[in-house]
Amino acid sequence: MQIAYPGIILKKGRSTSLLRGHPWLFSGAIARIEGKPAAGDIALTRDFSGKPLALGFYNPQTDIAFRLLTRNCQEEINADFWRKRVQSAVALRSRIINRQTDAYRLINAEGDGFPGLIVDVYGRTLVISIATAGMEKQKKYILDVLLALTQAGRIYEQSEGRSRKLEGLENFRGLIFGNEQSGPATIRENGLQFEVDIPGGQKTGFFLDQRQNRETLGKISSGSRVLNCFCYTGAFSVYCAAGGAQQVCSVDISKTACAAARRHLAINNFSSADNPVLEADVFDYLRQTGECFDLIILDPPAFAKAKQDIGKAARGYKEINLQAVKRLAPGGFLATFSCSNFIGEEFFARIVLEAARDAGTDMQLLQKLQAGHDHPAAFGHQEGTYLKGLLLTKSY
Repeated sequence: MQIAYPGIILKKGRSTSLLRGHPWLFSGAIARIEGKPAAGDIALTRDFSGKPLALGFYNPQTDIAFRLLTRNCQEEINADFWRKRVQSAVALRSRIINRQTDAYRLINAEGDGFPGLIVDVYGRTLVISIATAGMEKQKKYILDVLLALTQAGRIYEQSEGRSRKLEGLENFRGLIFGNEQSGPATIRENGLQFEVDIPGGQKTGFFLDQRQNRETLGKISSGSRVLNCFCYTGAFSVYCAAGGAQQVCSVDISKTACAAARRHLAINNFSSADNPVLEADVFDYLRQTGECFDLIILDPPAFAKAKQDIGKAARGYKEINLQAVKRLAPGGFLATFSCSNFIGEEFFARIVLEAARDAGTDMQLLQKLQAGHDHPAAFGHQEGTYLKGLLLTKSY
């Protein structure tokens, strides 16, 4: 028997974004609620005329009041529904992740049809992050399916941040299945080795979204002097060293990150004496160094974590790109990134272009860079493509 889900009736003309493929509805689009759905409950959205549109999570406490689950309004959201969704995610990764890699994203929130859920794989360890009240209520189903369909020996949860607070959830971080990891986990990425502090690392432990970009830059680094700015634990540095770089210089303000970068060079048989790792502020380093490089990588943390940060963030992105362009050797490459959701792709490109112009340099665009294939985005969900990058060259 079909479950009678609570109803969301939209204002006239406010169903357009949902029909065009966007997975969210904002509170201002809602005309009225039928029933008494609580935060995280599943609701059926109808247009102004009463036509059923989609099932999804409802939360009256947030601006994003509805998050799409399915456009099949006859479906029941139960254990079987989630089993099919996880199976689909597993099948996709089995086709795009090579056998030399055992760390990747298994579930990428809306991109895989799981609003507010991230699941990352580190060998036989899973790390999950839940950001929505709806996903929190479905957590048991998800965990049961993950354990049934993967080889997970342990599962950590790292559910923290501003979005949980907005959804009315408390932060949570800890082991939820299996035995505690003893020491860092060793992972393989395209045959290279890295150690990941899963309980204590940033995000879910490692920036998996940059894997394909690391491959790309590693392939063009042969014989080059490379500068890896905001190096974190040195993954780009290792790829470039493996690609035959003449020297890789890594810079980060974090002492802990620098120590990890040196360790990663060492376990992949590269000398940190020949490939220095410097604990320094990147802005200061770029302004003060007199050296020029054949490849400069700029992968900073998010400068804009809220809308009010956009102006300050834009100035920060412009300054580091301006200084980087000045330090590029003729024919050199600049790989520059932003992971700020509030800095769009076109805006970011305009910032970098202005920086190049201020440096008196014309650049060629070789490639737009983005998250790897294990980080899919819903086609109509621009917000899901948070990582944007540009590969540029200073060739004339």
